[in-house]
Amino acid sequence: MTLSVSRRTPVMGAALLAAGRAFGADDRFGLTGQPTQGGWLRGRVPAGTSALHLDDTAVHFADDGAFLIAFDRDSGPAPVLVAQTADGAVRQVLAISPRNWQIQHVDTPMHPAGMPDAEFARRRAVELAQIKAARARESVSQGWRQQMIHPAAGPISGRFGAQRVFRGVPAAYHAGMDIAAPAGAAILAPADGVVVLAVTGEPFTLEGHLVIVDHGMGLNSALLHARALSVTEGMILRQGETIGQVGMTGRATGPHCHWGLTWHGRRLDPLLFIA
Repeated sequence: MTLSVSRRTPVMGAALLAAGRAFGADDRFGLTGQPTQGGWLRGRVPAGTSALHLDDTAVHFADDGAFLIAFDRDSGPAPVLVAQTADGAVRQVLAISPRNWQIQHVDTPMHPAGMPDAEFARRRAVELAQIKAARARESVSQGWRQQMIHPAAGPISGRFGAQRVFRGVPAAYHAGMDIAAPAGAAILAPADGVVVLAVTGEPFTLEGHLVIVDHGMGLNSALLHARALSVTEGMILRQGETIGQVGMTGRATGPHCHWGLTWHGRRLDPLLFIA
């Protein structure tokens, strides 16, 4: 097997990723954050706003006008933010920077996964329905306002967005961040939130013992492969509280914590949410 590594796009400056970006005088929403693929922005709607949209996605905003928006791994360069006010629409075209993804080109054909057996297919359909329903639940948590923390202590062993291409055929990209923590290490809540799914019984086929925490405003964390969980659905969490122990349940080749973040179905880079 032959591997080669390519870079899809120019990399953003490290200082910009570390510190976040404030927009200039033409900014109508007071935006700050990480305006890049896999990143996020926080802002405040103009006075009198009745509705807010990012392209075709309805965006909720708090009583104080604050809101969060985010951009998936393959976001286009110029999404449009639109607020409807009594005086008309307030529009701002956003500039979303491309990212420097690690793409490995593999000189072998992709191995076919094969047809899953009937039992796997039955179980997987139920699991995916539970995950979808959990992510559709939105709480009044204020965790979306916080800078997040690492959910486990250890080196990063898998980065968001990495992908292999098998003779021109791209495989699915890595949709989260892997932390190589030892088995039994604590898994912590990365921000305040409400537990909307806790798989404490039979592990899911791929995710193992899984926790999904809703941080409010459509933002949620998924923490995978736990050995054991100490939370149940409906629990209110504070940032840093223990929610389980690192393990290797589900499809995992060693103990680690996989942390995935989504906002209204968009896959996000957890590293861009950490202080």
